[in-house]
Amino acid sequence: MSKAQPSLPALLLLLLATQLFHFSYGDVGTAAHYNPPYSPTACYGGNPSQFPSSNLFGAAGEDVWDNGAACGRQYLVRCISAVQAGTCVKGQTIQIKIVDRATTSKSRPSRSGATIVLSNTAFSQIADISASFVNIEFLLV
Repeated sequence: MSKAQPSLPALLLLLLATQLFHFSYGDVGTAAHYNPPYSPTACYGGNPSQFPSSNLFGAAGEDVWDNGAACGRQYLVRCISAVQAGTCVKGQTIQIKIVDRATTSKSRPSRSGATIVLSNTAFSQIADISASFVNIEFLLV
């Protein structure tokens, strides 16, 4: 008996489909940004060592907060779209550390209800800082 072999056109079609469509492995949400002062935080109080030297950190929105379990978690974050075309920095993914809760942060977010509120440094690496929020894909590391 011989096994049926996939046809070349079918394989080419499958290859084309994988190139045209992006498959997401993370969650989708929104990111806002916030200004200093960043301390004290809900996770670590006034401890200055909580902030990574890269300044890539953020505050968890209620969907991520998980009753405080989000403190210290690391996420890969990338901008996937925004209201204004050209806002996202194409191909840029950052890794951030959660250090605070968005609803209680010392500084108010650029938009309430965001999934993650990023430090200005973090936000500006994935999007134009003039945007109040962007749509993001994020993945727990």
